Amino acid sequence: MSIWRSLKTLEEINAPSATLISHLGIRVIEIGPDFLRGTMPVDARTAQPYGLLHGGASVALAETLGSAGAAMCVDAEYQVVGQEINANHVRAVRSGLVTGTTRPVHIGGRTHVWTIDIVNDSGKLVCISRLTMAVIKRGALP
Repeated sequence: MSIWRSLKTLEEINAPSATLISHLGIRVIEIGPDFLRGTMPVDARTAQPYGLLHGGASVALAETLGSAGAAMCVDAEYQVVGQEINANHVRAVRSGLVTGTTRPVHIGGRTHVWTIDIVNDSGKLVCISRLTMAVIKRGALP
C-alpha cells in the first residue's frame, strides 16, 4: 500500500531549477510504495578540501529526499518545512555516486520523521540521517 497523498512523477520532482539541489547534481531516481531513492555525484561540487565527500553535501541529499517524501505525504493545503536534521558520517567516499533512500518513521498531522540511508557505489553505508519535518498550512510562513 502506498503512503503518498500528493504523488509526483520523477519528471516533476527533478524539474530544472536554480537551487542547491540542481547545483549539487541531486536526482530522485525511484519512487517506491513507501520510499524515495536519489543520487548525488561525488565530484568537485560535493567534495571537501581533502577530496572526500563533504558531510554537508550528504546532509543536503538527506534533507532533499526526506523533504520530497514528506511533501508527497500531505494534502495540497499543507506544506512541510525542515525542523531538525542529524547525520552520522560512517565511511569516506572519494568518487562515484552516492545513493540515498528515505523512509518514514512517523507520519503525523503536525510532524513527520524520516530516516535516510546513504550508500556508496558498493552499497556500503556512508551516512545515516534522521530528519524531522513540521507540517504547516500552506501560506503560513511570512
